[in-house]
Amino acid sequence: MAKTIFLFLYRIWVLLIFTVFMIILLPLIIFPIMLGAKYGNASFFGLRLWSLIFSFFTFIRYSIIDKHKINKKKSYIYTCNHTSFLDLPGLVQAITRQFRPLAKKELLKIPIFGIIVKLVTVIVDRSSVESRKASMMKLTKTLKDGISILIFPEGTQNRTTLPLQPFYDGAFRIAIESGAYIMPTVIINAGKLMPPSTVNLKPGRVKVVFGDEIDASEYELKDLPFLKERVYNAMMAIIEKYEEKK
Repeated sequence: MAKTIFLFLYRIWVLLIFTVFMIILLPLIIFPIMLGAKYGNASFFGLRLWSLIFSFFTFIRYSIIDKHKINKKKSYIYTCNHTSFLDLPGLVQAITRQFRPLAKKELLKIPIFGIIVKLVTVIVDRSSVESRKASMMKLTKTLKDGISILIFPEGTQNRTTLPLQPFYDGAFRIAIESGAYIMPTVIINAGKLMPPSTVNLKPGRVKVVFGDEIDASEYELKDLPFLKERVYNAMMAIIEKYEEKK
């Protein structure tokens, strides 16, 4: 009974911290990027500051592993598993330069946070073929402008018992067509602290692990299945290495 009450109060506390500091830091997050992409790093500094404050007050800690594998002079396609709403704060802490996530339109409905989503992400309506094509074109242009992008190749949060769901082709098509570098990225333990589609969260530690970069310029479109399999296997290897055993 005491544990149930504690977790209920903890969830209210997390929501309060999330909202209050998002409001306080909102001007720092939205105004720079409204002036243009070259000011985007200032906006992402604001997001990172919010994430650090959120982490501190909620006792959800993020460990960044193998960050040295990121070449700060390169833009990447970060391919990441998606297990929880707790993934994004960790990614904002781990990736120190601005990037553009591919985000579903439903996130626009979240009060306050939806404003930020609209400015710093590329929105896709998954029910619309035209929207998906437009989003892919925008992501390709973003890469050409020297800004990294973040794609969850599983397409949505993993609600299965599998470590990874099958990947969609989009991220790998963009990588091949733009000759980009792919950075396999894995989130460990976020889904256990806050399972998908729930608010049943608890404090704990989340790991953000970077793999070895993969040069997609070595592949042609006909090789897309092999590139996809290579990235999938790289991410699975990280999961098998760092996933906490029951």
